[in-house]
Amino acid sequence: MALGTDIGTILLNKGTLKRDQLDMARRRAARQKISLARAITDLNLASEEETYRAAAELHGLEYVEPEKLTVDKSIRDLVPIKLVLHYKFIPVRLDGGVLTLAFSEPPALSEMGNLRLLIGFRIRAALASPSGIHAFIKRNYGLGAETIQHLRQEEDFSDLNQDITFDVETPEEPSELDTSISRFVNQILVEALRLEATDIHIEPYTASIRLRYRIDGVLQDIPVPPGLRQLYPSIISRLKVMAGLNIAEKRVPHDGRISMKTGTEEYDLRVSIIPTTYGEGVCLRILGRENMFMDLEQLGMEPEQQEIVEELTRLPQGMVLLTGPTGSGKTTTLYALLAHANDEGRKIITIENPVEYKLEGVSQIQIRPEVGLDFSNCLRSVLRHDPDVILIGEIRDQETAEIAIRSAQTGHLVFSTLHTNDSVSAVTRLLEMRVEPFLIGSSLVCSIAQRLARRVCRHCMVEDRGIPDSIREEMAVCLDMKPDEARAWKGTGCVECNEKGYRGRVALYEIFILNEEIMDALNPGVKTGELRTLARRGGWRSLREKGWSKVQNGTISIDENQRLTRIVQLKR
Repeated sequence: MALGTDIGTILLNKGTLKRDQLDMARRRAARQKISLARAITDLNLASEEETYRAAAELHGLEYVEPEKLTVDKSIRDLVPIKLVLHYKFIPVRLDGGVLTLAFSEPPALSEMGNLRLLIGFRIRAALASPSGIHAFIKRNYGLGAETIQHLRQEEDFSDLNQDITFDVETPEEPSELDTSISRFVNQILVEALRLEATDIHIEPYTASIRLRYRIDGVLQDIPVPPGLRQLYPSIISRLKVMAGLNIAEKRVPHDGRISMKTGTEEYDLRVSIIPTTYGEGVCLRILGRENMFMDLEQLGMEPEQQEIVEELTRLPQGMVLLTGPTGSGKTTTLYALLAHANDEGRKIITIENPVEYKLEGVSQIQIRPEVGLDFSNCLRSVLRHDPDVILIGEIRDQETAEIAIRSAQTGHLVFSTLHTNDSVSAVTRLLEMRVEPFLIGSSLVCSIAQRLARRVCRHCMVEDRGIPDSIREEMAVCLDMKPDEARAWKGTGCVECNEKGYRGRVALYEIFILNEEIMDALNPGVKTGELRTLARRGGWRSLREKGWSKVQNGTISIDENQRLTRIVQLKR
């Protein structure tokens, strides 16, 4: 292999990656201190199989396909399950006293030596995809109660580092039940992180417990061991202890936070507990401290959209609003905008609730309503600190809206979010807050609506041959082409995407720029439809239209664009 060759270079030479994609992946790997292979798969630039085959080629190792692997139980029993779960490997074969183990990332030589001593065999390393390894472990060792039972039966390897740690005090001599409950809760959290879930929902019913993860914006049921209902109060108590909440109070809602570290990554879990008919329901929002940040080019904007947004970050003054429902990625986009606007010649201050990512060179303020530090009060104080760029987490009321707009008129570039369905509705929402039309016209530069769409899995994607005629016609009009030129792709389901056909998400953007014609039309009674007609004359295109271009190039499926932008029409 040539000097300087890495996984990215191999994939580039094979035509799997383009040069700009490889540069993007390398920046992500360096910033987040993760491997290049993981950066490539996180960005969905190549499938796990393509990426880890390239890694095996680079290091001269065998590549193993776990989904096609059948390992005899006698071979599996040679390795304690605690080692399998800690190092994330699978035993492949025993040949001449040498045990082949497949890793996604082989450990350092010193740890390989420790493994040899613990297992009692010489070890040959092989490579496999992380998803394949996890599916093999789940298929052959089980999860939940079965795994806990295995762990309790095995010898405690005290020299191993813990996979997961929390900022929480534990009893000096926990009971056997407490230990099992703690391990089960930890496993729920670790599995959620592996599946890249954003929320964990635990709901009690008469005789059962329902566990669901929100993955790529959609809730998915997770099987739980039978008999868990009787242990549910203990699970709730464990979560309350971890979040620093009162375990005796079960009549009122609770809110707390858990700090969690796994490997080199840190997370905050925002805990919300509410009393329901059958017990307390739990929702945990997973906030990644490191991996939520993205560069502008990673967000999924069309080239012309990215050019507009980059220009917005260079403005000396004005207001830019991001709109969309909760969980549509507005905060991630705001951080990307701030990072692009951040240079030595500007002072940037943010007012957030909560501060979800720490930006170097930016002064960030956490809102604390309980002590009177709300958005409007904080914004008044911030203006006395001579900022050039201000980020306001959310405009919720008339007072905050007016201060933000007047700040944009007096030499500040203001970024904020607003809850509306589309970009054009941001104007009518401000009018509903009784902000004067002339203030909106003189300060609001642009509003951007966004949604997060699930990407088609690169590993199992196939061309969709069943495009309805109505969709072909719509795509033809939106993309200015003939109906028979319309193309679409879908995922069939595989081990890499957990049989869902989707892996990762990409944002859809709709950009509404105020021009003079639109400014002249602003008045308290203006209709959203009128503004939309005027915007279309200036080149505005809806989220649905932008979605069809991503369907055509294979980024998202028809079903996904329909799910996010469906138009309900009554049959006559």
